[in-house]
Amino acid sequence: MRDSIRTAAMAGVSALALTVGGASAQTLTMGVGSPVTSLDPHYHQLSPNNAVSDMIFDKLVNTDGAARNIPGLATEWRAVGPTTWEFKLRPNVRFHNGNAFTAEDVVFTIQRLPNVPNSPSSYAAYARPIVRMEIVDPLTIRFHTAQPYPLLPLDMTNVRILDSETHANATTEQFNAGTAAIGTGPFRVQSHRNGDRIEFERNATYWGEAPAFQRVSYRMITNDASRTASLLSGDLDFIDQVPTTDLARIRGDQRLAVSETVGLRLVFLGLDHLRAANENSPFVTDNDGRPLGRNPLKDVRVRRALSMAIDRTAIAGRIMEGAATPSGQFLPPGTFSYVPDLPAPAYDPDGARRLLAEAGYPNGFRIQLNSPNDRYINDARIAQAVGGMWTRIGVRTTVEAQTWSIFVNRAGRAEYSAHLIGWGSNPDGSHPLRNIMATVSSERGWGASNRGRYSNPAVDDLLSQALVELDEPKREQILIRAQRMAHEDVAVIPLHIQTNIWAMRRTLAHTARVDELTRAQDVRPAAAR
Repeated sequence: MRDSIRTAAMAGVSALALTVGGASAQTLTMGVGSPVTSLDPHYHQLSPNNAVSDMIFDKLVNTDGAARNIPGLATEWRAVGPTTWEFKLRPNVRFHNGNAFTAEDVVFTIQRLPNVPNSPSSYAAYARPIVRMEIVDPLTIRFHTAQPYPLLPLDMTNVRILDSETHANATTEQFNAGTAAIGTGPFRVQSHRNGDRIEFERNATYWGEAPAFQRVSYRMITNDASRTASLLSGDLDFIDQVPTTDLARIRGDQRLAVSETVGLRLVFLGLDHLRAANENSPFVTDNDGRPLGRNPLKDVRVRRALSMAIDRTAIAGRIMEGAATPSGQFLPPGTFSYVPDLPAPAYDPDGARRLLAEAGYPNGFRIQLNSPNDRYINDARIAQAVGGMWTRIGVRTTVEAQTWSIFVNRAGRAEYSAHLIGWGSNPDGSHPLRNIMATVSSERGWGASNRGRYSNPAVDDLLSQALVELDEPKREQILIRAQRMAHEDVAVIPLHIQTNIWAMRRTLAHTARVDELTRAQDVRPAAAR
C-alpha cells in the first residue's frame, strides 16, 4: 500500500492571447462525438459526462494524462490506521457562487452518491466501503472503513465534489438546466442545450492552473463526417473521436495536428446471463423464428464459440484502420493487474462450429445483436462485422443499431440478448470487476454497469478479497485470478482496446489522456508548451 503523503504544488498560469486559426484567441470551439446525457456529476457513469464534469467540478484526487493519481481538492492523503484514511483539503478554494469549500462538502457529496434518483449507472460503489466520516477540522477529513480498503484514493478520482449548501436539495433536472451546475472547477456553465452544446466561461478564481481560453463552446456532433468537415472548414478548432476513415487525410493536412495515445477503453460484447437456461432470451429464436424455449447464452460453450468466431485482427485492421488493439481483457499492458498470459482469443470458426454442435446447436440459431451507432468509433460497423462472422458459423445474426440515448437505457434494463458496448477503466482490475462483472448489488454498489447481469460467486469472492488486501503484489495476483476466471467463463466477449485520437488546428496543443476524457483545460495554444 502506498501510505506516504503525496503533495504537489499547483501554480496558476495566465492564459496567453494568440490567434487560433480564424477564431478568437479567447474562444475555443470543440466538437465531441458522444452526447452528454447529464450535468449531474453523480447521475450516470459515462466518459462524456465525466469529461464535462471535470470542467465544472473538482475531485479530491485528480489524475494526469497517464491516469496516475495527483492532488486535487486534497493536497495529500495517507492511511493513519488499517481502516482509516486521512485527507488534507486544499485551503482557500471557493465554489463558483463564492461559497468556501470545506470538509462538510465532502461529507455531503459522499452521502449523496447512492441516493441519486433513477441513476442508470450509479456512483454508489465509491461510497459503500465508507462506514463513517470524521471531520477533524474544516480542512481535514477521515474516512473510516469496515475493513482495510486500499482503493479509497483511487475511488476518489471518480467523485466530483458538490457544495453542501447549494446542492442540499438540488435535482438532476436542475443540474441539467444549468442552475445547479456549480462547482469549484476551471469553467462555469453559461448555457446548456441538451444533446447539442454547452457554453462555458473561464472561472477567474480557479485555484489551479488557469485555462487558456476565456470561453469554450462544447458542441456534440455525433455524425463523424460532420465533425471532420467542421474541423476542415474552420467551424471547429478541435475534435475528438477522429473517424478512422479520415485519419490519413487529417494527418496529411498541414493546417492540422493529431494527439493520440492507447487508451483504457475496451469495446466488448455483453450477453444475456439474466434469463435462465430454460427461459427464452428476448432476441434469440430457432432458425424458423420461433421461440427457442431456452437461453443458449447460459451455456459457456456457446459463449466461447461466439468469441472464437470473431476475427479481432480483421476488425482492428480493416474497420479500425489500426486505431485499436485486439484484446482478451479489459486492461492494456502496463496497467495494474493486467493479465500477461491472456491474449485476444484466436480466430477459429471451425472450432466455434464444433463447440456449438457439442452444446446442442449443430444448426445454430438466430440472434439479434444490438449496438449504438453514435457512441464509439465505428460502433455500428463493428457490430455488422461481428454479425457477419457469427452468421458464418451458423448463428444467423441481425444487427440493430440505435442512437446512444435509446440504446443505453434499454441495455440498462437488460432488454437485449447480445449488445456491443464499451467501458473506460481506471488503471486497476477492480474497476471493471466491480462495475461490469460483479453480481448486481445495490447494497454493495456492485454491478452498476453489468448490463448482461453476469453473476459468478467465485469471481465475487475474489473481488471481495482484493478490496481489503493491503499488500499490493498480493492484491494484484488476486485481481489477476478473478479476471482470468471471468475470462474462462466468458462473462463478456472482449473485442479491442481503442486508441484515443484527437485532431485540432496546428496552432493548438493537447495533452492526450488514456481515459479519453475530452476537456477544454487540456488544450492550449501550441506556443505555450
